[in-house]
Amino acid sequence: MGYARTAMLMAAMTALFMGIGYVLAGSGGMVFALVAAAGMNAFSWWNSDKMVLRMHNARPVGGTDTHGLVRMVADLADAAGLPMPAVYVIDTPQPNAFATGRNPDNAAVAVTTGLLQQLSREEVAGVVAHELAHIRNRDTAIMTVTATFAGAITMLANFALFFGGRRDGGPGLLGSLALMFLAPLAAGLVQMAISRTREYAADRAGAEICGHPLWLADALERLQAGAARIDYDAAERNPATAHMFIVNPLHAHTRDALFATHPSTANRVAELRKMAGGASSSGVPRVRKEAARAPKSGPWG
Repeated sequence: MGYARTAMLMAAMTALFMGIGYVLAGSGGMVFALVAAAGMNAFSWWNSDKMVLRMHNARPVGGTDTHGLVRMVADLADAAGLPMPAVYVIDTPQPNAFATGRNPDNAAVAVTTGLLQQLSREEVAGVVAHELAHIRNRDTAIMTVTATFAGAITMLANFALFFGGRRDGGPGLLGSLALMFLAPLAAGLVQMAISRTREYAADRAGAEICGHPLWLADALERLQAGAARIDYDAAERNPATAHMFIVNPLHAHTRDALFATHPSTANRVAELRKMAGGASSSGVPRVRKEAARAPKSGPWG
């Protein structure tokens, strides 16, 4: 059901984009909008991972991996049936993480120093497994395309104000103003709906990859609490990347729930706890012992 809903939302985004092109310049404008979207998406497809990692000043984890993060990612990627992604760390006290890349062979997982300092090894494993689930489900590519569409729709809607659409039956001034405001709003809502749909799917798949739904449930609660009280300046400067993180890096109390890029953390945790309750009969696989090994208490780091 999640994939079907994502496909329908993507179709709606495409139709909205082409519809704005038609309003602006008739059938020729619709074709131009489609060609422009293809070009923009091709550029984003190849360069989105580098751009977003640069935006957040992510640095690759090298030989000084004192936390054993690379080994954990390797073990979990093996459990998920994925090639080893690149591993990055972001220097910020807010606990958070995201995955990026156009496909599993060109993927990266980035975690913040706040996550490594504040979460236990089990919780970090749950977070990493969630991000690997996004890579396996190819959500990173889907979200890149929808973000590009949303930006292009906003650009075209602004053109409607300046050019007024087709002379033979164009929207006029009032119609252009409505288009300028409503089209980006609709695109943003579709983008957020896709993001929320994919988060639930990644939670479930991540719990299966690490073998312990409660690891991820506990991590989500701690991540949400940290994101609500700790500023993340790079994310505030680049709000278009907020949907990529496991929890919203922007302060939730400043935004209406209608425009939330993520489903309610409480709802996500409840689903994971239900999953944990039925784990004994559902055959949830167990990750390798190397990845699961953790200290008895306290943060990892």
